[in-house]
Amino acid sequence: MVSPVADKLKWNGVADHLPPESVIFGCSQVMQAVAEKVRRVTASNIPVLIQGESGTGKEIIARLLHERSPWRDGPLVKVNCPAIPQTLLESELFGYEKGAFTGAYDHKLGRVEQAHRGTLFLDEIAELEPHLQAKFLEVLQDGQFCRIGAQETSRIEARILCATNRDLEAEMESGAFRRDLFYRINVVSIQLPPLRERREDIPQLAHYFLDFYNQAYNRHTTFFSPELMQLLNLHPWPGNIRELENLIKRYVILDSEEAIVSGLQARPQMHPRAQVAPDGSISLKKVTREAVRELEGTIILQALQANQWNRKRAARALNISYRALLYKIKDAGLSTRRLSLASAAAAPAGNGSNLRSTEDRQS
Repeated sequence: MVSPVADKLKWNGVADHLPPESVIFGCSQVMQAVAEKVRRVTASNIPVLIQGESGTGKEIIARLLHERSPWRDGPLVKVNCPAIPQTLLESELFGYEKGAFTGAYDHKLGRVEQAHRGTLFLDEIAELEPHLQAKFLEVLQDGQFCRIGAQETSRIEARILCATNRDLEAEMESGAFRRDLFYRINVVSIQLPPLRERREDIPQLAHYFLDFYNQAYNRHTTFFSPELMQLLNLHPWPGNIRELENLIKRYVILDSEEAIVSGLQARPQMHPRAQVAPDGSISLKKVTREAVRELEGTIILQALQANQWNRKRAARALNISYRALLYKIKDAGLSTRRLSLASAAAAPAGNGSNLRSTEDRQS
């Protein structure tokens, strides 16, 4: 039997439950900057534009802004713009009067009006068609709007929050998004980083989702092995936090680390042999070992290039011993000949330098 708590949270869903702020903002420097900006804008009745890739937690930030604001006792009304057909979106936003069109047997309050003395949150605002952008601009300018079929305008007081995963400046250049509307909603902008740019927060997020779904589904699934945690840290996370949440949910339900490995499909361009067998089996340690070796090889090459192929200086830059660097070069399959050729190719013409001659001249 599923616990009622299972319905209280989706990372990107407005619900009765919010994760602790220590989980929302984590420990990464980039998210601490977001936390500081959120703290500064909560008490001000100004529009906020929340930008970021899908799954980065834009709705969570919108909910946090509402619950910290002076309008927290009012409603938080969300409009998921792409989820509502454009033919119905105007009536959903602004409502209509009885008899305004065929089927309008009674008047209806729109989402804008429902948000009076609360917060109106437009998710994926770039999906609004131009005529709706113009009508919504009136709400931002003076708080006025007109129901479909109404003769008089109505007025509201509400905090306006908008979110998008699109590049609105590019949308403006193409003519798909109004410049005047952009400047109205973009009084303060909060840019949420993708999960791949805040990897130090992955363990805390994984722990949180594991505890949450253990409680939600009345399970006692233990935390991941170090090998699996390494794999999570290496994954590029195209689906961001939502992808991580769904993987942890799968892990709790199936109680199997292989369930996560099969769902990751991590870095296929680097690990073409990391395939799950028809029976669902896979060597997690082998996959992780190969992923770490590939990553270390890439970093070593970058460090060598940055230090003019001087291995001693590269070892110091990597904060490892010279002997350890030589071992990792060999373990990563970076032969001396390969590095020498790369060094020679990078050297100016006529220099005649190679990896070993550079080592002999510089220390």
